[in-house]
Amino acid sequence: MFRGSIVALITPFRNGSVDEASLRELIEWQIAEGTHGFVPTGTTGESPTLSHDEHDRVIELAIEVVDGRRPVIAGTGSNSTDEAIRLTAHAQKAGADAALIVTPYYNKPTQEGLYAHYRAIHDATDIPIIIYNIPGRSVVDMTPATMDRLAELPRIAGVKDSSGDIVRPLETSARCGEDFCQLTGEDGNVIGFLAHGGAGAISVTANVAPRLCSEMHVAWQEGRHGDALAIQKKLLPLHAALFSETSPGPIKYAVSRLGRCADELRLPMVNATAACRDRVDAAMVHAGLVN
Repeated sequence: MFRGSIVALITPFRNGSVDEASLRELIEWQIAEGTHGFVPTGTTGESPTLSHDEHDRVIELAIEVVDGRRPVIAGTGSNSTDEAIRLTAHAQKAGADAALIVTPYYNKPTQEGLYAHYRAIHDATDIPIIIYNIPGRSVVDMTPATMDRLAELPRIAGVKDSSGDIVRPLETSARCGEDFCQLTGEDGNVIGFLAHGGAGAISVTANVAPRLCSEMHVAWQEGRHGDALAIQKKLLPLHAALFSETSPGPIKYAVSRLGRCADELRLPMVNATAACRDRVDAAMVHAGLVN
C-alpha cells in the first residue's frame, strides 16, 4: 500500500506561528526531489506542541498541496482514545490516505489496552490505520502477537516500526502476513529492514536529503542492492547526527541550513547545541548536500 521514502515532515514555525508558506514550499520541493509520501503532524512535525486547530490545519494544508500526487499519512495519535478518534476522523474528512497512530504514551496501557485503543479508533472511522510502535518515546512496546490480533481488522494496514529490533519485521510478517505494510522509523536500519521484508521508511533524514533517500529506495526496488547500500553508507553520518540530540532539533537546523525554514522550535524542544550543529554540518558535507 505504502512504500519507498516517506518523509516525516517537519512543521516550519516563524515568530511562534506555523509558517504555511514555507510548508507549502517544502512539500513542493519534496515532490520534485522524488519523495514517495508524506507524514504531517508526527513527532518530527512537533505534534505535541501544536494546538488542535494547528494540527488540523497542517494536515489540511499538506493534503491540499500534495493534491493527490503522493499519499499523505496523517499523524493522528494521542494517549486519549477519544482524542485520537477525533483527530483521525478529521484526517479522514480532510482526505488523508491513512492515519499514523502512535501507541499511547505516558499512561502505559497493557497489551489488551493497546488492542482496545486501536480497535476503538478503527471501529469509529473508515480510514486505513498505520500503527506507530516506538517504545523509546511511548514506553510501551506492542508485541507481534498484539499486532497480529489487530491485523485481523480490515483497516489496520501496517506498522511504522521504531523498535530498533531488526528481527521484528520478520516476526511481524510471519504473524500478520506479507501484505501487512511494514515501514521502518529508523533511518539507520533501512537496508536491513527492507531485506527483512519491509516496504519503506518514514524518514527524518528525508527532510534534508529527499533525493538521496528516494534514490536509495528506488535502487532497492529495482534490485540494485549495491547501489542502495552505497547511498545508505553516504547517509549514515547524517542519520547519526540528526539523532545526536533529541529530534526534531537537529533536523530543523539541517533544513534551515538549506534555507528552507527557520531554525525555530517550540518549548520544551530547543535548538541544537553548537556541538550538534557542527556534527550536522559535517554530515551534510559528507552527503554532498552543502559545500
